[in-house]
Amino acid sequence: MKIAIIGLGYVGLPLSLQFARSGVEVLGLDIDPVKVESLNRGRSYIKHIDSAVIARYATSGQFVASTDFSRVKEVEAILICVPTPLNKNREPDISYILDTGRAIAPHLQPSTLVVLESTTYPGTTDEDLRAVLESGSALKAGLGFHLAFSPEREDPGNAQSQVELIPKVVGGYTPACLERAQALYGRAIKTLVPVSSCRAAEATKLLENIFRSVNIALVNELKVVYSAMGIDIWEVIRAAKTKPFGFMAFYPGPGLGGHCIPIDPFYLTWKAREYGQNTRFIELAGEVNTAMPEYVVNRVAEALNARRLPVNGSRILILGLAYKPDVDDERESPSYTLMELLKSRGAEVAYHDPHVPVIRPTREHAHWAGARSVDWNRETLRTFDAVVIATQHQAVNYQELADWVPCIVDTRNAMSGVITQVGQVWKA
Repeated sequence: MKIAIIGLGYVGLPLSLQFARSGVEVLGLDIDPVKVESLNRGRSYIKHIDSAVIARYATSGQFVASTDFSRVKEVEAILICVPTPLNKNREPDISYILDTGRAIAPHLQPSTLVVLESTTYPGTTDEDLRAVLESGSALKAGLGFHLAFSPEREDPGNAQSQVELIPKVVGGYTPACLERAQALYGRAIKTLVPVSSCRAAEATKLLENIFRSVNIALVNELKVVYSAMGIDIWEVIRAAKTKPFGFMAFYPGPGLGGHCIPIDPFYLTWKAREYGQNTRFIELAGEVNTAMPEYVVNRVAEALNARRLPVNGSRILILGLAYKPDVDDERESPSYTLMELLKSRGAEVAYHDPHVPVIRPTREHAHWAGARSVDWNRETLRTFDAVVIATQHQAVNYQELADWVPCIVDTRNAMSGVITQVGQVWKA
């Protein structure tokens, strides 16, 4: 069997390797020629994916990357794993999905299975993508070709998270489409979770991320409230999670990051308005989480003020640019917002992240592109008036941080258990 996977990023590349590992021939398609060349040379551009694994399948011919989308005519199934960001008005941008559909439609062969994996609002697959594929191919979904939705469930940085072992939700446009999709994923994934439709599968993914967004907002709000009461939210969560039923621990932070939780809930918010429905929980959670960077910056100002220093003119280091521990993915990272807010108050801002040595160009933060992670040594860190721990990387020596820096603002409880001077660490 030969399949195509379109979009070779944090979702598409691990999925490609899992199918190759399962004996399926994989054609990886991407619009970035640099990525394609790197993969065909057996080189990884994602930290947690080993180059040796890519080289093994690239050398054997089990996995080949290309920028030529017309080659989808060679395959039996096409899996679409492209970005679904928000536009500048915080509205869903499904242009990558539709552009991909337009690129492959003229080359779509009868009986080919097309599966969308990108997170999106209910109706994208069976309305928007279907319309593009049908108009560009003269084939009809459910008759000329098969159509399905199966949301990605990647957890970068989690060594226990293996594509093969993560249950796969699958919804088809018709029962026959679902059957074809299950037959495909059954080759590479151990557990399949069939649902009644593409829309049910799309809604499942949104629920998963909305659940996290709302609960993170709850602990973020409680962090602020308990802090005013002199109560440590981390101690409270640690005690509460000993309850063996009815409680699931979520943890506060400086804001939300990544390609899912800060974005996906607003796909449903936007779509719900079409049906005259309000999504008050989602919107409130968004407001709480969006306000967290400002809260952190205010805590930085308090910490500096205690040392008789203003924010204006102070040198401040953001520790951790990636949105989560031990990965090199800084998409939607709240660290960018912290840097912007501190800079707007007159601070001189730099960052250190062992996994992000240089900031890559992005649409939202293009002016930070090229900035480099500062060196980790006593001489360098002592030049900063304060350090804000935004991401808790295991590679960082927090005892050295405590020994070298006079003022630390900790948003991740990273300094818990580290020997520090009294009053040196501020929780935020």
